[in-house]
Amino acid sequence: MKTVEQLVSEARARIEEWDVARLMATPDAVVVDIRDVRERAKGFIPGSVHAPRGMLEFWWDPTSSYHREVFAGPGPFVLHCAMGWRSALAAATLQDMGFEVAHLVGGFEAWQAADGDIEMPVLKGAIKSGTPG
Repeated sequence: MKTVEQLVSEARARIEEWDVARLMATPDAVVVDIRDVRERAKGFIPGSVHAPRGMLEFWWDPTSSYHREVFAGPGPFVLHCAMGWRSALAAATLQDMGFEVAHLVGGFEAWQAADGDIEMPVLKGAIKSGTPG
């Protein structure tokens, strides 16, 4: 039996890893947020594409009826999750499928710690302060 730590360690040994500084210095990178919608609702990297972990392979595969055109682009693609564990596993899986991707070491937590910009989602149907309701 392998532990999750072992799986993540094995994935990290064979995938490309980016730190926050590199991501911030690469404006053409396509940042792919694989976190759950509840995590993303607490803030996200501006311009990131949301692709929940459960749909990632289906959205990436051009032969899938679920394919998303954004993943057919040139990249570079950098996956992130909250702390970098799920994104390491996801990057390894996409690499096994033949795609070139990297992952953000430390994930969204590292982005926040480096004072990276954070965008909050717009809540549909929310009433703005000061507007008649």
